[in-house]
Amino acid sequence: MKILVIGGAGYVGSHAVRHLVGAGHDVLVYDNFCYGHRGAVRGVPVVEGDILDQPLLEQTLREHGIEAVMHFAAFTYVGESVTDPAAYYRNNIVGTLSILDAMRAVGVDRIVFSSTCATYGEPGVVPITESEPQTPINPYGFTKLAIERALDDYAHAYGLRFAALRYFNASGAAAEGDIGEDHQPETHLIPIALQVALGQREHLSIFGTDYPTPDGTCIRDYIHVTDLAEAHLAALEKLADEPVLKLNLGTGVGVSVKGIIDACRQVTGHALPVIEVERREGDPPELVADPSTAESILGWRAKHLDIAETIASAWCWHRANPKGYGS
Repeated sequence: MKILVIGGAGYVGSHAVRHLVGAGHDVLVYDNFCYGHRGAVRGVPVVEGDILDQPLLEQTLREHGIEAVMHFAAFTYVGESVTDPAAYYRNNIVGTLSILDAMRAVGVDRIVFSSTCATYGEPGVVPITESEPQTPINPYGFTKLAIERALDDYAHAYGLRFAALRYFNASGAAAEGDIGEDHQPETHLIPIALQVALGQREHLSIFGTDYPTPDGTCIRDYIHVTDLAEAHLAALEKLADEPVLKLNLGTGVGVSVKGIIDACRQVTGHALPVIEVERREGDPPELVADPSTAESILGWRAKHLDIAETIASAWCWHRANPKGYGS
């Protein structure tokens, strides 16, 4: 299948590209390299462009005979979405509408969309099922939910077939150690801890130790990025039978902040000094997926359930590439 991977030079997108190529698909990456890296997609054809450029999207879809789209391109910093919501509404919502309208113009009717558990806000029940009310608490989560609503409406009106995949905390790196997580700025716990191990930071911060959890710190569901990649292909294939899919992608296993730090210490052999600071506003105590619907519909299940194994794959990447793709 000829697949356009939009945002394919980013963290999750590049791992999806690798999995698609390995499965024998004809893959084209579309990225503006705002946050993506050329080094993440070596050997794969690339069109450099913005998702707001609908004429270029139409040209790309048409000239390359694209049959399906995977959409990873989004601004994803929660804090920034609060201080600069205009950028998030324009890029995430307007940009996605540009993609959908380009697809309509050319006649491409299948898309796999990178959504997020942030659409649930602060859930009432954990583990989180797809029936949990979606009440996001920040502009980032709301933009993703607005896109899900647009996908529903496009499906009803125009026959679009889509999968909205709500993933939890993407983590880890490819087994080969040549692609991995490289964000500027970095806000994710595991890479920050590994940067401390590399001597790039003096310490890491624990935001709140008084949550109603066993050790007082937040609990999250860390899913290996290669498991996410496999789920994207499984969802695309399932769209042949099911026109609409909305699925949680996680392991179903929660790990606390302190648990992650202890595992990082074990993997790296470094002490990893920490400081305890006040809670961050809007951090729910626990976010863990119930992945049973994805398992039953896609026949997919996360393989990497040992958090130390996931961290070890990330450590392999960071140790070999201490400056990320700029190493």
